[in-house]
Amino acid sequence: MMTIEQLNKIKEEKRELVMVRKLIKEQGEEMAKHTGYKKQVLICGGTGCTSSGSHKVIETLEDSLKKHGLEKDILVVRTGCFGLCALGPIMIVYPEGCFYSQMTPDHIERIVEEHLKNGNVVKEYLYQETVHSDGSILSLNETAFYKKQMRVALRNCGVIDPEQIEEYIAVDGYQALAKVLTTMTGDEVIDEITRSGLRGRGGGGFPTGRKWAFAKATESDIKYVCCNADEGDPGAFMDRSILEGDPHCVIEAMAIAGYSIGAQKGYVYVRAEYPIAVKRLQIAVDQAREYGLLGEHIFGTDFSFDIEIRLGAGAFVCGEETALMTSIEGHRGEPRPRPPFPAVKGLFGKPTILNNVETNANIAQIILKGADWFSSIGTEKSKGTKVFALGGKITNVGLVEIPMGTTLREIVEEIGGGIPNGKKFKAAQTGGPSGGCIPASHIDTPIDYDSLIALGSMMGSGGLIILDEDTCMVDISKFYLDFTVDESCGKCTPCRIGTKRLNQLLEKITEGKGEMEDLEKIEELAKHMKSSSLCALGQSAPNPVLSTLNYFKDEYIAHIKDKKCPAGVCKKLMKYEIKPDLCKGCTLCARNCPANAITGKVREPHVIDQDKCIKCGVCMQNCKFNAIEKN
Repeated sequence: MMTIEQLNKIKEEKRELVMVRKLIKEQGEEMAKHTGYKKQVLICGGTGCTSSGSHKVIETLEDSLKKHGLEKDILVVRTGCFGLCALGPIMIVYPEGCFYSQMTPDHIERIVEEHLKNGNVVKEYLYQETVHSDGSILSLNETAFYKKQMRVALRNCGVIDPEQIEEYIAVDGYQALAKVLTTMTGDEVIDEITRSGLRGRGGGGFPTGRKWAFAKATESDIKYVCCNADEGDPGAFMDRSILEGDPHCVIEAMAIAGYSIGAQKGYVYVRAEYPIAVKRLQIAVDQAREYGLLGEHIFGTDFSFDIEIRLGAGAFVCGEETALMTSIEGHRGEPRPRPPFPAVKGLFGKPTILNNVETNANIAQIILKGADWFSSIGTEKSKGTKVFALGGKITNVGLVEIPMGTTLREIVEEIGGGIPNGKKFKAAQTGGPSGGCIPASHIDTPIDYDSLIALGSMMGSGGLIILDEDTCMVDISKFYLDFTVDESCGKCTPCRIGTKRLNQLLEKITEGKGEMEDLEKIEELAKHMKSSSLCALGQSAPNPVLSTLNYFKDEYIAHIKDKKCPAGVCKKLMKYEIKPDLCKGCTLCARNCPANAITGKVREPHVIDQDKCIKCGVCMQNCKFNAIEKN
């Protein structure tokens, strides 16, 4: 059984080792002398960098350190996501804080010999934004990507080794649980969470404290705490990254929630497609049990709590709370009518609270730093920070955490580094299949719950997809409808039939067969789906269509009346044509056309047979004289 004294002893023993990674420059260098290591090398072991080969970089690094006799002087740490996913594999050397990007095994020998052995930074391998014009090296917090961020939920990602519980303890891990169990009542904990203003980070933004209060007020012999780690939105990877980089913060939060409402059992529902997250979460649960931080009489108190992991099979609908609980029970993942709500009758018919990973990642910090600290961040009705998976047509693809109220412009132009290739910003899609599109005219909108809803979108779990001028908004709507058609569980007719019918109308428009009456049908069908679908999947499925129809109606009309796709995306409305005055008759286009749709004699203008053309664009790619245009 872990005592508070033992917890504090581990914290003091490991504190300097971990703090070196936070206090770089002079403080870090001074602290590094007392850790037993001359340098620490942190390499991202998250899914993104692993897929780019970071595991091979680590293996090569460890071999090279042995070769040079440095294995006892250099600590190699496989950590979680640093955020700049497009630059992976990422490697940071402390105490200097040197940020090496896009590492390959071929880079390692030189870094070991010149930097780790002889102290000379290999500047050409560094992320160039960290290299000042005078040759000095900037810290990550001074770069455009990081300086406007505020890491609360992501505070330990890219800092600690997620597979070492001692490193989590070193950064105040499990101190919040100790404080709660020894100095606070369940009501006091719920009051603290309520006063903080924390709202759910997984969807509609329901106040977390109020949800906990409902469950505590319900009388029952058994209660449950669930964590939603199913994260099914296209382009979203916030929860996965937290589980990969800081799994203990979720375990600690669930134990705090269990104490608050009187529950002794918790379940984490995580999708099986997240193998690294599942592995690290299981390691964390096993370590917490071994240290007595899960199980019977935690910290010698009367409180007992344990956690089990349940793997989801990839059904998007299981992100809905009642469908998730149905799946945990061993049944097909389908939603249930509400009320009764889960706080009254949830998992196995017992009172249950469900929060997503990011919501849980804030709990311990609120307990340790206080509700007033958390509520001082953000806006009046949207407190704290929000993590976004920034993707699409943006320079800096990755994971960002910003205070609520940060404008979309700041995210796109400063943190995101702007739109690549000189293209114009057209819209931002938030909230995944349940959200909507924010047009460029609203780029100065502050990002918070109420502002996004007012624009016809929503926060959702935090996917933020940037779209440029080459994006067809009708096609984007169809993309999300394709997704919801596949993911509908089929239990209720408005969703099962409605999503299919809505998708058929969009397909008709993108093929140039649409009629103006179809726009009225879309709005009428969307209204019925939103009012009568059983769960949020069907209720919110029309949102991407309605928001694009609202802000980009001219594109829908162009598809219907002019039979043209202004962005040149919809293939059935696309036409490749050869300009006879520019065509030299080199035959290169004809020789590369997979459909044999191009004819013509050598040194004479060629012609494309539109009936045979499959709109692949190979001809345009191969033409050296810019003689082919896309209309």
